[in-house]
Amino acid sequence: MTTLQEKRTALVKGVLGENRYQRLIRRYTRSRQRPRIGRVDFGDLAGTEPICREFGNFRGHPLDRYYIESFMAADATLITGRVLEVGERLYTEQFGRNVAESDMCNYFDIPDATYVADLTDAPQIPDGTYDCVVITQTLQLIYDVQAVTATLHRILKPGGTVLCTMPGFSQLGDPRWAAQWYWNFTQYSAQRLFDDEFGADRVNVAVHGNVLAATAFLHGVSLEEMDPADLDVVDPEYPVILGVRATRAP
Repeated sequence: MTTLQEKRTALVKGVLGENRYQRLIRRYTRSRQRPRIGRVDFGDLAGTEPICREFGNFRGHPLDRYYIESFMAADATLITGRVLEVGERLYTEQFGRNVAESDMCNYFDIPDATYVADLTDAPQIPDGTYDCVVITQTLQLIYDVQAVTATLHRILKPGGTVLCTMPGFSQLGDPRWAAQWYWNFTQYSAQRLFDDEFGADRVNVAVHGNVLAATAFLHGVSLEEMDPADLDVVDPEYPVILGVRATRAP
């Protein structure tokens, strides 16, 4: 038998929609747990100077790596066949399964790079070549991101997949990166960016992060200083990392 409370809940959900209803419930729950106005204790986070300006590197490993590696581990079976990784071969080597050929693309002419290329226009990378392309924490450094997604789509084999991570909340870090750090992303901008090239039904965006993780990452608290159970809580309103899986049509 349906109770009166269940009927009221169903009525409210019908008016607001499931997503908005759940958001209001989260906010209500958080509001009951917050300290009273004027009683917030910032503790070690008080002041305007971050704990570490280098993403936590001087204290341990950057916190965002936890999310990047979690995303790659979840889709490790897709890192197979002929694989191209942008920047280095780190995640191909760590998570790849039955990799037949591992190529690497870098903007700079570094040792072992298969291609030295600007992904906004990379004619030296052949069409329809790769089963998987891995590109992590790169799109924020490129102004013309739409040109990059066009290149990624072009160089994938039909049915091939790109695994891409992008920053949500983040400090800029080293001034060398800050000078060309053009973008931070939301779930919606990441989805739209890849939808336009791959089609909405072939794109999935995973959100990683919450307000605690975002606050810690902005301050430069390291991964080793955090409880993984806290990092595993997902609050889409506080994205630290967006993980995109986009597949080219067969």
